[in-house]
Amino acid sequence: MLLGDEEATIAAARALAAEITPGTCLALHGELGAGKTFFSRALMRAMGVKDEAIPSPTYAIIQPYQGDRFPIAHMDWYRIDDADELLTIGVEEYLQPPWVAVIEWPERAPSLLPPSTRHLTLTIDPRRPNARHLDIG
Repeated sequence: MLLGDEEATIAAARALAAEITPGTCLALHGELGAGKTFFSRALMRAMGVKDEAIPSPTYAIIQPYQGDRFPIAHMDWYRIDDADELLTIGVEEYLQPPWVAVIEWPERAPSLLPPSTRHLTLTIDPRRPNARHLDIG
């Protein structure tokens, strides 16, 4: 699906949020600057996160939030070397109900993703630098 601007991205995040249930794991793929963090923030807002700031969890790795219906773990695995590093910090707790996991850079430890993980890929439109393509699998 083509997301022509930020408003379209927010609308897509809202539509996806309506489908999410506890235990959902979302893996966001895309190059640097593709909009993974923007989409994650829009998705968490749509799920009821009220925190004023939703910083990227690049350094924290896992940032927990409370949504309207369930807790949400926003994760960024960019700085992770391997799955063992994530297991050491207890990531598996966040990959099951009641949590919803939103993971940026999941390719750093794909073996930890539950089989039911939904994969979202954001790519920059080469003809429109402010537009993104979103593929949901």
